[in-house]
Amino acid sequence: MDSLDRFYPEPALEQSQETRTVAVTQAVIMAGGKGTRLQPYTALFPKPLMPLGDMPILELLLRRMRKAGITDVILAVNHLGHLIEAFFGDGARLGLNICYTNEEKPLGTAGALGNIIDQLDDTFIVSNGDLLTSMDLSAMARQHIETGCDASIGVFERENKIDFGLIEFDAENRLSAYREKPSSMYFVSMGIYILRREAVRPRLVQGEYLDMPSLLLKMRDANADVRCYHDGGMWLDIGRPDDFALAQSLFEQDRSLFLGS
Repeated sequence: MDSLDRFYPEPALEQSQETRTVAVTQAVIMAGGKGTRLQPYTALFPKPLMPLGDMPILELLLRRMRKAGITDVILAVNHLGHLIEAFFGDGARLGLNICYTNEEKPLGTAGALGNIIDQLDDTFIVSNGDLLTSMDLSAMARQHIETGCDASIGVFERENKIDFGLIEFDAENRLSAYREKPSSMYFVSMGIYILRREAVRPRLVQGEYLDMPSLLLKMRDANADVRCYHDGGMWLDIGRPDDFALAQSLFEQDRSLFLGS
């Protein structure tokens, strides 16, 4: 038994009927980040192995993907990547086929695709490795396939609060507005995408850095069909300590929230 296994029991998996119906079956998961916002914990553990209850964050994501029909996963690793590979191995324990690609230097969330473009299916998912969500991945895949678009972005509506009284004044310093601790709602990227391989291929250069926002904006500027998917599900940014603490509490209350029914 690997030394990490004792921290995470291996609950039995059940085959979901969704697996037989969803056309998107491959995912690329970016699991190479250093998790600087969660230090000092991530000095010893890569962020995708940070525990949520009795499972690492990445295992929750993998189990949810499997329920949505994903069978093949490529994990892009770097920081402490040997620990991720030692824990998940070939993915058989989770009913998945997992292989690994190791970045010698950071290439960004899109740049890493340039090294593996010929290993990718016609349509595939790209996800951050620290994603915690209850979003319906099957429904996102269906929308992508039915619309025939080139790229889909999972989005979440998030409230942005300002902890101060917001002052506005005119050119002569006269008060024009005073709003105490205002808040605004914005749609933010959840860090999960569905891409069409031949739509992204021309914009990737092997070994060159490219982040996902830059890739998607290049596609939009070239008149590619880039769409958003939003279903009101839950999403938490595990890079924020407050969200990580909230996720711990929610998982203890209802494991199915992130694992699926």
